[in-house]
Amino acid sequence: MHRPSRKLHLDGRPVNWIGVNFWSRAGGPRMWDEYDGEVIDAELAQMRDLGISLTRSFFYWPDFMPTAVALDEQKVEHYRDFLDRHTKHGMTTIPTFLVGHMSGENWDPAWRDGRDLYSDIRFVGRQAWYIRELGARFADHPAVAAWLLSNEVPIYGDQKSGGHGRNDAEVITAWAQILIDALRAGGAHQPVSIGDGVWGVEVSGSDNGFRVRELAPLIDFHGPHVYRMETDSVRQNLAAAYICELLDIGELPVVVEEFGLTSDYVSPDNAASYYRQVLHNSLLAGATGWLAWNNTDYDHLADRAPYSHHPFEMHFGITDAHGTPKPQALEMRAFAELAERIDMPGLERPDANAAIVVSSFLEAKYPFLDSVDAGFVLTTTRQAYIAAKEADIPVGVAREADGLPDDLALYIVPSSKQLLATTWTFLVEQARRGAVVFASYFVGDNGSQRGLWWPDVDGMFGVEKRTRYGIVDLLDDDELQVEFVQEFGGIPAGEVVVIRPAGSPLSRTYLPVEPTDAEVVAVDGRGRPILLRRRVGSGWMVLATVPLEYFAAVLPEANPEPTWRVYDGLADLAAVPRPIRVDDPRVMCAEMVHDDGSRYAWFVSQSPEPLDIQPRLESGTLRDLDGADVATLHLKPYDVAVVHYEK
Repeated sequence: MHRPSRKLHLDGRPVNWIGVNFWSRAGGPRMWDEYDGEVIDAELAQMRDLGISLTRSFFYWPDFMPTAVALDEQKVEHYRDFLDRHTKHGMTTIPTFLVGHMSGENWDPAWRDGRDLYSDIRFVGRQAWYIRELGARFADHPAVAAWLLSNEVPIYGDQKSGGHGRNDAEVITAWAQILIDALRAGGAHQPVSIGDGVWGVEVSGSDNGFRVRELAPLIDFHGPHVYRMETDSVRQNLAAAYICELLDIGELPVVVEEFGLTSDYVSPDNAASYYRQVLHNSLLAGATGWLAWNNTDYDHLADRAPYSHHPFEMHFGITDAHGTPKPQALEMRAFAELAERIDMPGLERPDANAAIVVSSFLEAKYPFLDSVDAGFVLTTTRQAYIAAKEADIPVGVAREADGLPDDLALYIVPSSKQLLATTWTFLVEQARRGAVVFASYFVGDNGSQRGLWWPDVDGMFGVEKRTRYGIVDLLDDDELQVEFVQEFGGIPAGEVVVIRPAGSPLSRTYLPVEPTDAEVVAVDGRGRPILLRRRVGSGWMVLATVPLEYFAAVLPEANPEPTWRVYDGLADLAAVPRPIRVDDPRVMCAEMVHDDGSRYAWFVSQSPEPLDIQPRLESGTLRDLDGADVATLHLKPYDVAVVHYEK
């Protein structure tokens, strides 16, 4: 399975964008009305010194278009000066047009008069005119790297709902097409995207009308905005990465268009760790650009909206209000220096021989479904992704909606209530040809059609299910002591792992079975089969009778947890190549290959404590970037080490 690391290109060469979202400390969102070119010049110079070569900039809409038929020419000239200063410092920027939402407030142009943003033909026409005119003014400026239509327009269009369940996707797509056509009509030739945050149904399970699949043919890159709040440190550190994995749609590059944190929420050292984790994990998930939110703090604007009512928004900067770099700024610089040293744009991810299966029920509009189920597809597959990373499995993310690849040794179907009947047929056939297919039981967390939607569980897995109609079998154990009663891949017989059941009474369940032609691999303390396998052709169908990934996904601070050990055994059973491994699940290994043939290994710690690790290699040696042999890596808390891997 190919795992993409698609790139944007400049003059025919691949590039990485390492940048910041930019408002000057001289005015914040009102910087164009209070324009101070000298302050901005110093801010850009400092960003460049920190390794930042790109900004994302904003046409504050009420300022730039004071009437329905005119631009503010003074503001336009301020922006031209802003671009010229980028060129002076060897920087580029991404102009963003429809800036009516920013940092906890929505602002309308004075002449909007309540018109619908997407469907009022006169208002859409005025938006198109505005974008065409501004695009034409700056289309040939060397400082323009790309364009964005908007800033988080779903929550500008509908503050309360963000458009979820309200927007008509056909109207949204037509709106985007009209505005992009207007931009191109003005002569703009650089890449373009929406700026919507990429919060569509394909990555959230909830439809806000901004459907990634329908917008992909119109744009040149995906630009997710990721500010998740989690209950588990590892889920937090890999949240942006998993969104990048899910955005393998339309063969487009992925730019993490917004990520970051406010210093009001986090200590300086933990801010640095978070930046480090997001940058490296999303690179390893295929991202090609990173734009932190944002360049500076705004303490002196505390009496102005949005900072007066959202004061934490003042402190998202990578520098403080006096221009002093924060620890996260140093992480950006270190990442930029690494990118330069290893020629990061030339890196690709190796192909994968294992994949997490993402049910099409995340995004498809099948009839008579409960919307709750879609959300669990996201949470359980993300937990499976974490467990696979903890087991150092080079894993891909395969969407059922796109058709599953037929070249894998291992298919992981994690806590999935629903797949299409044809997909189950496909998976059994893959087992017949030699693959390992793993599925864990899950009945969802709602009262509708409680039971497995899997056809012929008994036949596929060699068991007789002992379930009752309309009644789920509850687990009232606080812990399951699960013992492997036979060797399973690299797991010896007699090993015990502890699983913590979690969830509501509807979902904290197990599947009672009796084996027919399946082998029991592991049992709990009551002797109930927890893991079974059945030989099918030259491969295996493997069943977990408890929803391992779901339990972990709903538990706070769960990771690492024993699912990684099961996946470790699955990978050995399937003979999945794992060139680099670490025995400690708190350190995740990954490999990237340069187009000149050189290889690099990443070691990403998820530990709050220092660790010394000795990597295991199938072959070859590790050397640091200065050429010295590496046998032991000394990792600080949440540290990342990058070394040469010579096979």
